[in-house]
Amino acid sequence: MEYYNYFKSLHLIFIVTWFAGLFYAPRLFMYQIEASQKPEPDRSILGDQLALMTKRLWKIITWPSMILASLFAFVMLHLNPGLLYAPWMQIKLAFVVLLYAYHFKSHQIFKQLQRGEINYTTRYMRIWNEGPTLILFAVIFLVITKSATNWIWGLAGLICLAVLLMLGIKLYKSIREKNPNA
Repeated sequence: MEYYNYFKSLHLIFIVTWFAGLFYAPRLFMYQIEASQKPEPDRSILGDQLALMTKRLWKIITWPSMILASLFAFVMLHLNPGLLYAPWMQIKLAFVVLLYAYHFKSHQIFKQLQRGEINYTTRYMRIWNEGPTLILFAVIFLVITKSATNWIWGLAGLICLAVLLMLGIKLYKSIREKNPNA
């Protein structure tokens, strides 16, 4: 147990870098989709550069961070298996499963875009980009408060946050329609 806080620190560091990748990758996906709609030579130049940036982000930061954050989480659970019986941890792990699902779906989108396949709109990507934000809020509140009894309030808060994020996306869309350079 004397090394537990070192593993916890490493876990948190790689959670931060994993989320950095999960926040930025869909933004790059969006830019790739927008670049595909531009005339040549902009389409090729921007498309190639954005594909390279996304590839580096995904393979050098996002994937390794997910693996290392998970590894250190498993070590912490091995050192303190009693955590698995805490209700807040069980709910947190359910959100972690959602985060893995988000990551794997993002990987699928990444591979499609790397092949030049455009299967999603920029609007979809703007909404998709908010997924990790909702998960992050839920997990942080669960870990800090260590309370699963107030999950109804937490769920209501997440729904409110989701509504606010969607309203923000809608507002940004109307601003961009009026000023494409906004």
